[in-house]
Amino acid sequence: MEKQFFEKPTVYVGGLSINVTDLDKSLQFYQEIVGFNVLEKTNNKAVLTADGKNALLTIEQPSDVVPKESKTTGLYHFAILLPSRADLSAFLKHVIRSGVQLGASDHHVSEALYFSDPDGNGIEVYRDRPASEWIWNNNQVHMVTDPLDGNGLLAESQKEWNGLPEETVMGHIHLHVSDLKTTEDFYMGGLGFDIVTTYPGALFTSTNGYHHHIGLNVWNGVGAKAPSKNSVGLNWYTLVYPDEAKRMEVVKQLQSKGYEVIKKQDKYVVEDPSKNAIHMVIK
Repeated sequence: MEKQFFEKPTVYVGGLSINVTDLDKSLQFYQEIVGFNVLEKTNNKAVLTADGKNALLTIEQPSDVVPKESKTTGLYHFAILLPSRADLSAFLKHVIRSGVQLGASDHHVSEALYFSDPDGNGIEVYRDRPASEWIWNNNQVHMVTDPLDGNGLLAESQKEWNGLPEETVMGHIHLHVSDLKTTEDFYMGGLGFDIVTTYPGALFTSTNGYHHHIGLNVWNGVGAKAPSKNSVGLNWYTLVYPDEAKRMEVVKQLQSKGYEVIKKQDKYVVEDPSKNAIHMVIK
């Protein structure tokens, strides 16, 4: 993992909040299977961390929660980035032993494992190849979806999984959106992200030359509606800004394009055109 993609001056995804139907069941899953530690807990919310200091994932159980709604905008998956291939090797052995149903892909920039939490919230756990090995052409990064060399990954390391390493970060988030044109206007024209590659029905965007901090797709259908606020799925995610000047530049850019940005305590809150909520924070 190369830290420059998750520190100043890069703008990156810091963490997110999701709804679940059973907090205790989900907490057991995220601790025992994924390897998070608890930072804070109340009756209806748990804040989870890898390093004991920074919140990466908040899980909440609304009193009137409803199951995941199909064919809506919102979370496709969130992606946890491990520091090394040896860590991903240890994690793969652990989830196989745990009986987790997995998908797996080699994207050339990364190697990734895919699965879902008990409510169907999508999760990716991955490791990056060194950035020096990524192939760029006209500011577009080469990404594919090839089969993962599972046997090679299993043979990479003998280390035992002992929970998420402290250096773990939220590598990226991938969202369902209702329309790519308005999405591009918001993320590129408003937030100032760069499109670094495209797939049929999808855009991949980043800052500072990462392969992607945010994926955006219309695979749930053009015109997909936003889920109910009390539905399983995404509540919000954070974008971390290097300083107040950069954050205010983006706030003004969004406002000039007609997007409503609300200040709440130490963060600014904005919704993309598909009602995905973003908390703009400084670290």
